[in-house]
Amino acid sequence: MDIPDTTMMNRLQSFTDHRPRLFGLAYRMLASRAEAEDLVQNTYLRWHALTDEELLQIREPQAWLVTVISRLCIDRLRVLKRERENYTGPWLPEPMVEVDNQTPELMAEFSSDVSLAFLTMLERLSAEERAAFLLHQVFDVDYPEVAGMLNMTATACRQLVHRARERLQQDKPRFQVSRDHHRQLLQRFTLAAQSGDLKALNALFADDAQMIGDGGDKVASVNRILHGAARISRLYHVIARNFSQRMQFVEVNINGEPGLLRFIDGKLDATISIVSDGEKILDLYTIRNPDKLQAYQGMTIPLQNT
Repeated sequence: MDIPDTTMMNRLQSFTDHRPRLFGLAYRMLASRAEAEDLVQNTYLRWHALTDEELLQIREPQAWLVTVISRLCIDRLRVLKRERENYTGPWLPEPMVEVDNQTPELMAEFSSDVSLAFLTMLERLSAEERAAFLLHQVFDVDYPEVAGMLNMTATACRQLVHRARERLQQDKPRFQVSRDHHRQLLQRFTLAAQSGDLKALNALFADDAQMIGDGGDKVASVNRILHGAARISRLYHVIARNFSQRMQFVEVNINGEPGLLRFIDGKLDATISIVSDGEKILDLYTIRNPDKLQAYQGMTIPLQNT
């Protein structure tokens, strides 16, 4: 009978303990579940490749692991930014869909600062600004430690975080809305979108509301941001007129907030997320790119039909 390698078991357990934090950081950095999972795996391979002597020299495994994945994320994000510049139509983050609180990563690390609106705002930051801002502001890492992780001075890290705050300030979410109010607004939207009631739809949106749709040139979607309650309402009126009898909505959590899955003919067609002031919808995010929905295509109706 083989005797388990205690050192290897401890090494694996140490990584497993920190995995949710690594995934949470990588997802916020890259806004892609698949990309985040790849870099978590790459981080594990580097951890696994350490010799016993090297491992003994690491006093803080979490700091070592976060340093590795932060640097991997910065390198990968530079490439992704160039790719996203050539994206057809608006680009939105890959959604994290959670049904009945069954996704451990969401429960462990996604309690805040992971909404689609927040991740979309982060896209305006450079890779280094994004890493410094997330490590300090979201993961509460002190500047000297951030400096070591990013291989720069603490003063430079402070400047990166300061610039990031300035760039994000103008687009900060304007209101704190309870989950109950958020869900109630979603339920009103579901009824109006299902029926196509133009008056009811128009009443849901703020006058200066905007809709951002991501089809990735794979499926039909709005190719630019749609502005104004009247234009957004008209779009959903037309969708209902064409698909009402074939369309169903299911309420789920999307990136830690109440959201909707839209099914057409029983197949997942889109995720829908909103930003609101509790009374009106201010922003609506619709993701239809099948590449970003691939992980959830096995979902069926009913789940939690609203």
